[in-house]
Amino acid sequence: MEDILKKLSDAIEVGKIDKDTPYPPELVGQEGASELTVRALDQNIDIQTILNDGLIPGMKRIGEKFSRGEAFIPNMLIAARAMNAAMQHLKPFFNDQTIKTKGTLVLGTVAGDLHDIGKNLVKMVMTGAGWEVIDLGTDVSSDKFVLAVKENPQCVVGLSALLTTTMLNMQDVVKAVKKGNPQTKVFIGGAPVSNEFSNKIGADGFFSDPYALVTHLE
Repeated sequence: MEDILKKLSDAIEVGKIDKDTPYPPELVGQEGASELTVRALDQNIDIQTILNDGLIPGMKRIGEKFSRGEAFIPNMLIAARAMNAAMQHLKPFFNDQTIKTKGTLVLGTVAGDLHDIGKNLVKMVMTGAGWEVIDLGTDVSSDKFVLAVKENPQCVVGLSALLTTTMLNMQDVVKAVKKGNPQTKVFIGGAPVSNEFSNKIGADGFFSDPYALVTHLE
C-alpha cells in the first residue's frame, strides 16, 4: 500500500497525469496520477488514506517548493492537472460524504477582473488539501459572494484580483460579507495586493501563494 501511495504522491508533485503524459522524461510510459488512483481504489485502500497519504503530500511538496522559489507557476499548473485527474476518480466519494472535508472555501475573482490563473491554482491546492471549494468564477459581484456565504455559513472566502483597478472592488466584497456575516473570514490574493492593502480594507489576511493560505488554515 505504501508503495502505490508514494508513487501517487510523486506523480502529483511532478505533474504526471497518466501514461500518455510526456513529462517528466524519466517517467515516460509509466502510470500517472489517474491510473495510480484507480489502482489504489481497486486495492480497497481507504479513500481518506488515498487523499491524506497520496494526493495531499504531493501537492504540499510542490506548494512548499513554490513558496521557496524552487518551483514556478507552470510546475504548479501541471501538478494541479495531475491532482484534478486523480480527483475525478474520488469525486463520487465526496458526494456521498465518504471523504470528510476540512471546510468550505468560497472563491472568486472580483468584479471587473477576468483573470483566473491564480484563482484556479488556489482552487486546486485547496481541493488537494481536503477542502471543498465553491468556485464562483471571474467578474464576481459582491452580491454573489454574499449569497454564497449565506448558503455556506461556515465557509471562508477567498478573493482574487490581478489588476490594480479591480483590486479596489475587494473592499466592496469585504464590507458586504462582513455586514451580514461578521464572523466570516475573508482572505485576499493577487499580484497587486499586499498585507497593507488587506489591513486597509478590513480583510483577514493576504497570501502571496496558495500554499500559504493552506498552511494558515490548518
